[in-house]
Amino acid sequence: MLQIREGSGPAAAIHRGDYTAPAYWIDTVDLSFDLDPAKTRVLNKMTLRRNPDVAAQPLRLDGEELNLARVLVNGQGTSFKMDGDQLVLENLPEGTEPFALEIFTTCAPVKNTKLMGLYVSNDSFFTQCEAEGFRRITYFLDRPDVMAMYTVTLRADKAKYPVLLSNGNLVDSGALDDGRHFAKWVDPHKKPSYLFALVAGLLVAREQRITSRAGKDHLLQVFVRPGDLDKTEHAMNSLMASVAWDEARFGLSLDLERFMIVATSDFNMGAMENKGLNIFNTKYVLANQATATDVDYANIESVVGHEYFHNWTGNRITCRDWFQLSLKEGLTVFRDQEFSQDLCAEPSARAVKRIEDVRVLRTAQFPEDAGPMAHPVRPDSYIEINNFYTVTIYEKGAEVVRMMQTLTSRAGFAKGMTLYFERFDGQAVTCDDFAQSIADANPDSALANLLPQFKRWYSQAGTPRVAARGEYDAAAQTYTLHFSQSCAPTSGQPAKQPYVIPILLGLVGSSSGQALSLHAQHGPGEASLNYLLVIAQEHASITFTHIQEEPVPSILRGFSAPVVLDFDYTDAQLLTLLANDPDPFNRWEAGQRLALRSAINCIATSEDPTRATPLNDAYIDAMRAVLRHPTLDAAFKELVLALPSETYIAEQLDVVDPQRIHAVREAMRLQLATALQADWEWAFSAHEHTGAYQPDPVSSGRRALAGMALNFLCLAATQTGDDIWPGKTLQRFKDASNMTDRFNALQALVSSGHALAAPALARFHALFKDEALVLDKWFALQAGTSDRGGQVLPAVRQLMAHPDFNLRNPNRARSVIFSYCSANPGGFHRTDAAGYVFWADRVIELDGINPQVAARLARALDRWKKLAEPYRSAAQAALQRVAAKADLSNDVREVVDRALAD
Repeated sequence: MLQIREGSGPAAAIHRGDYTAPAYWIDTVDLSFDLDPAKTRVLNKMTLRRNPDVAAQPLRLDGEELNLARVLVNGQGTSFKMDGDQLVLENLPEGTEPFALEIFTTCAPVKNTKLMGLYVSNDSFFTQCEAEGFRRITYFLDRPDVMAMYTVTLRADKAKYPVLLSNGNLVDSGALDDGRHFAKWVDPHKKPSYLFALVAGLLVAREQRITSRAGKDHLLQVFVRPGDLDKTEHAMNSLMASVAWDEARFGLSLDLERFMIVATSDFNMGAMENKGLNIFNTKYVLANQATATDVDYANIESVVGHEYFHNWTGNRITCRDWFQLSLKEGLTVFRDQEFSQDLCAEPSARAVKRIEDVRVLRTAQFPEDAGPMAHPVRPDSYIEINNFYTVTIYEKGAEVVRMMQTLTSRAGFAKGMTLYFERFDGQAVTCDDFAQSIADANPDSALANLLPQFKRWYSQAGTPRVAARGEYDAAAQTYTLHFSQSCAPTSGQPAKQPYVIPILLGLVGSSSGQALSLHAQHGPGEASLNYLLVIAQEHASITFTHIQEEPVPSILRGFSAPVVLDFDYTDAQLLTLLANDPDPFNRWEAGQRLALRSAINCIATSEDPTRATPLNDAYIDAMRAVLRHPTLDAAFKELVLALPSETYIAEQLDVVDPQRIHAVREAMRLQLATALQADWEWAFSAHEHTGAYQPDPVSSGRRALAGMALNFLCLAATQTGDDIWPGKTLQRFKDASNMTDRFNALQALVSSGHALAAPALARFHALFKDEALVLDKWFALQAGTSDRGGQVLPAVRQLMAHPDFNLRNPNRARSVIFSYCSANPGGFHRTDAAGYVFWADRVIELDGINPQVAARLARALDRWKKLAEPYRSAAQAALQRVAAKADLSNDVREVVDRALAD
């Protein structure tokens, strides 16, 4: 379905139900580019034919900010008209025979600050065409269900742009007159326009030749600016691992002679899966131990995997329309999560990865599901599609796919993937097509039996709640669990129908602490330690027999469904799970519930939360036991000992006082620091040495726990006045042999507010002033640090005036403005409303430069209606101020209008 813009007025909503197939198909595209920053010439030669299944109508081609010079049909001039941004051709050959259409346009890449379409970054050319950027390069049917074969010829000054890249395979190249040269690329696979890419610039490459399991030879290349080549080894290793994993797990082989990754520092997103020519934000390519943390290494592995896996799930099979975005994104997030887990050698490392993924979902996606931008995994309408590249589409979409695997088994899901590609390879399809394939490959599964109801996960917005209660009959030795499900109303969906919810559960003895064998009444004869209950109605119950002691239920193991679980656990029951549950996720979850309960109680009852001691002795003792545990993985310990975030705590409250939440959580941090000081000293000394740097899960976990220990020891020192540990931390900062240890030490000094933070920050900047990604960390640390008396906002304003700050660079803008407005609630939500004024100023300023980035920032006030006064009225006033701007982009307009809607 096309978005038709009338003049410069606001765009109307696009509705999924209005989809119609294109009136024309484009079979071949031959593009020629004469690249010049100020005036790039684009010759577009297409072969088209009418779609016989659609009534005859004019051809409407999308275009934005293009200068049109020529239009020819079958080599002859033709009449045309402009309708808003669309080029309309009415006098076209009748019948279904192919015809040739030639369009010549020019554009100005150097002026393209939106970073959509063709743009210039650091004197090189790049493209970003998803979702609707190709129309900024040439007039086209810019929609994902129009798939064509592409030939691309690039011409440019050889001295300035020695590397010329596009999709597919290089078939010709050579010199031209006047110091110019050319390269011709042919993509052997059909693709939609959003997967088109070109790159031209002064670049160098790390190359690796591989032979796939299928016996074919391939060239892998990672292109970066000169001087960055030493930071590409991990990205190349991640790419090779991705190729091998997809062949081994799903039988999907690389289908091109070469596969290229190119890194750029000016990029709106993380990376883009253009066929055979992935363009990446440098953040997800460049790494060495001196400049990248363990988290950076893990993110690079995940994102390289994600974009490579799109080669099949997104490229070979793509979306019929943008409402089906989760068809490729949810599925591919699931695939990259499985990839990262499969690379983990130990079960504990797999569990850590799962917990990290769920923490993102619950901190970011659950609030989205409850806010003004709530939408189903498959949305029903949008105004600006760029606003729907969301955690709902990606992370919740991945959970929907994960539930399919849970309901069919790992092997059954792989069978379904095979059937999906047998049916739809080379096509643009829907979420329904994918779900049907998985179900049809597993006809006896719960998914197949409940498929129409299961697909409500695609059509209903909101996070389901599952309430559970248990009954133990000691005489009969039975334990019964009763479940009920519900889902709160969301915009346009006042009533929700029951979901299909797979709940993996177990029982732990309250006295023995042992995992109990499960014999389901009227169930299979074989006992096991886990039981998968599939809830498909509003109410359900399950009874287990031969239960010889009162159990503690371990419900939703591995987070088997993206729901909120309501079970009235006692503290004693949670402590039992924390100490004994064999399921690592629920062991972690028990600790989170205990901490959350303490926080909420203190927020509700404390007269002065800044002086409160929210954590009881039992919790402190339990955390000491975890920290000192002889066999638990260090990375898992670090996760258990991390308190729930302020954002997550806020989501559990009906009315949110951000400063009260901040004060209580800071009090909890201080209490952990002081009560466990001796234990933190032990933890640091036991984990400070990890040998030669390796970013493997075990070494990373040890560094993470040592870093946490330093953080708490520096915080404790603020109470005692003892400078021993801050001094040791500064020395570790100076002596560190890797960025993880160095940055953890710097973070400990900054987050504790110690006087040694200032010289450490100055030294850090001096060391890394020429490393853009490291400077992003330096900016973000200061903008996101804990607020003490309102010091963060003035610091943020100073950072924006720093010579190294550049608002037009998305990474740098995010490092300062987003770190403050979106990730520092204690600093952002000020009683004087200055944080909201700053937010409004930046949204308006960014909207004139890059609407996509501005729209992301605009979402910092999605949940303003939950705020207590005076925050609520001040936030509303800031939103109204942004909304009042007459020439606001559709990107930002949609976000603020939905936020302000009743």
